[in-house]
Amino acid sequence: MSVVVSVENLSKQYRLGTVGTGSLAHDINRWWHRARGKEDPYARIGEENDRVRKGNSEYVWALRDVSFEVKDGEVLGIVGRNGAGKSTLLKILSRTTTPTAGCVKVKGRVASLLEVGTGFHPELTGRENVFLNGAILGMSRQEIARKFDEIVDFSGVERYIDTPVKRYSSGMHVRLAFAVAAHLEPEILVVDEVLAVGDSEFQKKCLGKMRDVSARQGRTILFVSHNLGTILQLCRTSLLLKNGTLSAIGQSSDVVEQYYADNDRGNLLSQASSNKDIYVKEAYSCSHDGMPVSAFAHSEDIHLRIKIGVNRFDPIQNVGIAFLDAQKKRVFTANKTLADLYPGQGSEVTVDFVVGGGLIAPNRYSFLIALNSKTGLITYELLEDICGITVYDDGTDLAFAEGANYGCIIVKDRWNVISHDAEPAPVRE
Repeated sequence: MSVVVSVENLSKQYRLGTVGTGSLAHDINRWWHRARGKEDPYARIGEENDRVRKGNSEYVWALRDVSFEVKDGEVLGIVGRNGAGKSTLLKILSRTTTPTAGCVKVKGRVASLLEVGTGFHPELTGRENVFLNGAILGMSRQEIARKFDEIVDFSGVERYIDTPVKRYSSGMHVRLAFAVAAHLEPEILVVDEVLAVGDSEFQKKCLGKMRDVSARQGRTILFVSHNLGTILQLCRTSLLLKNGTLSAIGQSSDVVEQYYADNDRGNLLSQASSNKDIYVKEAYSCSHDGMPVSAFAHSEDIHLRIKIGVNRFDPIQNVGIAFLDAQKKRVFTANKTLADLYPGQGSEVTVDFVVGGGLIAPNRYSFLIALNSKTGLITYELLEDICGITVYDDGTDLAFAEGANYGCIIVKDRWNVISHDAEPAPVRE
């Protein structure tokens, strides 16, 4: 496969609070240094684009020395936190802004979905905008007319196709814009988080269409999304941007793991000692091999490791764990008698509480740990809302419902047909 997008040492610098470099004097200074073959005078004073840290320079690098290649027919996922440089990268690839340094080579026509309504004239109708966008992509009126019915049918806005798009909702904008971009056959399709505006049904429809144009028609897609389940479903290869620099590139599963590792601030709870009969010395979520993590794939086992200090053992002692959702409501509760875990000697015992993979729906959760008596009359220790974790979709058909849309538990359901009518149902024409 040939390379259709080549990015070499790409950098983009902004001056905070201004447009461009901010003054005519600075622009002339840049031009004068460039004309003499010298380095940009402002290249060394710019700082890393870390949005949570106050810097000393008014210049920041939205992108710095980013290099990668995309081959014909490849679907490349682009992930990173807000402000990492994803949208800036796509704007440069779409040629809506220019780089400060570096080189971008694109082979073929590019269609971009960067913001709601991008490329649409608000005063024109949906029909007129379809033909306008097609003309911008270099297609003849006959080619657009041949695809027109298919575009309108896919978008689902047929009733409003002759209405000015300024009266469209954001969701209708996205529906028509994606339908145009996907059906007018650009060689390269660039899609930002804009699809998040659509409903889940339309998002699934778009995912299927992007698969189709990539696998069957051999077109290239660059796709940005914060829904990492979608990235894993659609993209074999992804890159990770961190503060404007390329942090990782490779298989999407590896890049997603790196993304969560970079954002894992840890959730260790620790206390050295206590005069209580029993107490929690340490608690943290971890992987199956005991490495502390706070993000788990939907199909992965969740481990909560608890080190219980024992000053005075009593057979009535009990360990209770509640699994809490994002609203701090109990999803389920589990209890275990301490005698089943503690061998009867020593000052501590370490245990793993394990939640099986495939059970917990993608969302944010935390734990409650209660050390009490079996009757509940004695509470030795109560720790609420600790060890926060994230469960993310890892490429299942749940990708577009991430959050509370399907609750907290994914059951392995079973459906049995008890009886059915032998008469055939009428077929709708």
